[in-house]
Amino acid sequence: METQADSVTKATPPLAGVKILDFSRIIAGPLATQQLADLGATIIKIENPATGDDVRGLDENGQPARSPFFMGFNRNKKSVAIDLKDPAGQQMALDLARQCDVLVQNFRPGVMDRFGLDHERVMSICPKLIYVSISAYGEHGSMSDRPGYDPVLQAESGMMAMTGEPDGRPMRTALSLIDTLTAGHATSAVCAALIAREKTGRGDYLDLALMDTAIAALGNMGMAWLGMGVVPERVGNRHIYATPNGLFRTATDPIYMAIASNRLFTRFCENVIERPDLPRDERFARPPDRLKNRELLWEILEGELMKQPAEHWIPRMRDLPAGQVRTVDKALASPEVAERGMVRTLEEADGNTISLLAPPFRYQNTPLAEPESPPYIGEHTDEVLGEWLGIEDSKLADLHERGVIR
Repeated sequence: METQADSVTKATPPLAGVKILDFSRIIAGPLATQQLADLGATIIKIENPATGDDVRGLDENGQPARSPFFMGFNRNKKSVAIDLKDPAGQQMALDLARQCDVLVQNFRPGVMDRFGLDHERVMSICPKLIYVSISAYGEHGSMSDRPGYDPVLQAESGMMAMTGEPDGRPMRTALSLIDTLTAGHATSAVCAALIAREKTGRGDYLDLALMDTAIAALGNMGMAWLGMGVVPERVGNRHIYATPNGLFRTATDPIYMAIASNRLFTRFCENVIERPDLPRDERFARPPDRLKNRELLWEILEGELMKQPAEHWIPRMRDLPAGQVRTVDKALASPEVAERGMVRTLEEADGNTISLLAPPFRYQNTPLAEPESPPYIGEHTDEVLGEWLGIEDSKLADLHERGVIR
């Protein structure tokens, strides 16, 4: 009789067998296809033979390399370098699309049309294909011709106006938040489209826009305007409503706390700073009271916290939502990151080791794809074109000579 352990051993990643043709570069598209690769899909990354992905950077010889930026979004992929301006390159890309389940591209609207790879043409040839377009403002409409990067969308969506100190200038988030969220939306949309195709037998066209993601991400802040006519203002590290939520100084490093509920506030006052009088004070007894008297409460709490270093307070706050502000190096070296396996170290064929961030999802009975190094530009060109399209070595050599492939 087969045991559960035997079943798990035989299990494959959830998207094993799914083939994805990836024309994307920079963040949103590459992160989406990297997540799909983590789930077991085979990713063929099509790159410009001369430059590769825009974020590769250059090595000491001035050639496209593997910058940390590139390596952050391109593990578990095969790089095929094809000149899409060349008719022969366009035909090879189309032939690869015929063998794939999903196509992902994030060129500016109109670029894939010039390559003869727009969704209408490709899907007329490959009706079961799921074609994913990612752009700043959507592939169609009055804004489709505008370029746009993450910080620009943070500005235009209202996100930047809510970020920063009350008396300071609007501020972007340091991370490419909108790109990252768009990648997550694309990943879930592709998985859903694959399920839908099982029911209908048809592919689909997915049009994702960074602007749409930014607006959807407004969440409760957007609803503050739609539901109550309130325009959220900048409150720095504090919360617009909940108090005390924010960054508090100690004798050493600051601590961020989110203890706005009566239960959490009482626990903090009684067990951490040993001020049981504060929750009983009518000025701080309820959330509205604490919000009304926020400045006074802040002064009292920081006065207590600054009596001791952060290292004194953090253990006492174990059962509260609070944490010490860390730099990236300290965060990646923390015990909880190690325990969750969120940094993976790989040994490459040349004997060198590299460290990569791990995917953030876990399954109990289904494995993920084993991590593989981000590819060098054109590392798999001959392999894929030979195995997938049956192009003979002599023809590959000619294409290399002509600069159609790398």
